[in-house]
Amino acid sequence: MSAQSILITGATGAIGGALALAYAASGVRLILLGQRADRLEAVAQACREQGASVLPVVLDCRDIDALQAWAARCLVDDVPDLLIANAGVNINVSDTAEGELWADMQRLFEVNVLATLALVNAFLPAMRQRGSGQIALVSSLAAYFGLPMTPSYSASKAAIKAYGEGLRALLADEGIAVNVIMPGYVTSPMCEAMPGPKPWLWSPERAAAYIQRGLQRNRARISFPFPLNWGSWWLAVLPAALSQRVLGWIGYRV
Repeated sequence: MSAQSILITGATGAIGGALALAYAASGVRLILLGQRADRLEAVAQACREQGASVLPVVLDCRDIDALQAWAARCLVDDVPDLLIANAGVNINVSDTAEGELWADMQRLFEVNVLATLALVNAFLPAMRQRGSGQIALVSSLAAYFGLPMTPSYSASKAAIKAYGEGLRALLADEGIAVNVIMPGYVTSPMCEAMPGPKPWLWSPERAAAYIQRGLQRNRARISFPFPLNWGSWWLAVLPAALSQRVLGWIGYRV
């Protein structure tokens, strides 16, 4: 599937920035959302040097009213062919007795879940009216089975996985593709801050290339790398008590 107008949120992150560069080419219009103005402009400039037309938008996606207002203005001029909801944050269980703090949990769900649903909800009616479009939702392999160090993150990504799978079935006959992206470990500051082992670590560029191929082929679930995906899938299939024991064996424990 080809796209000429592409919206990417979280464009200042590792995967988001790599995706922007992967799609940047002559004739392509990129709409890039991010919070860090300096980093966003650097990504935008790199994409322009590859021939793309770029609209950088500095926006805190937790501000749902501002996000919806911006989307309404954007739709006056452009209905994206491809929307990649990539913005996300992570938190983990701390070494203190408090574990995950409520303020951090709330922020995580505002970014990972509510902002994603609000973004899709804002652009989907125009795609349905046009009868075409593609929506890519970035989940995680952590959506298969909750990791003990990152329970809230796992829950948020499980929500996105379920939402995307349901949306794909809902829109199957309307010419709108929906794809769930489930990365494993990708080199980034967010990944480095996560506790526990990080097997089969991929570079952002490798991840972006794999995601791009998967979206072109309209794969329902774009999950990688294979060994970690296979193992994570089994965690969801096995009895929960056994899966928890396996996680402990391989070093995923608080």
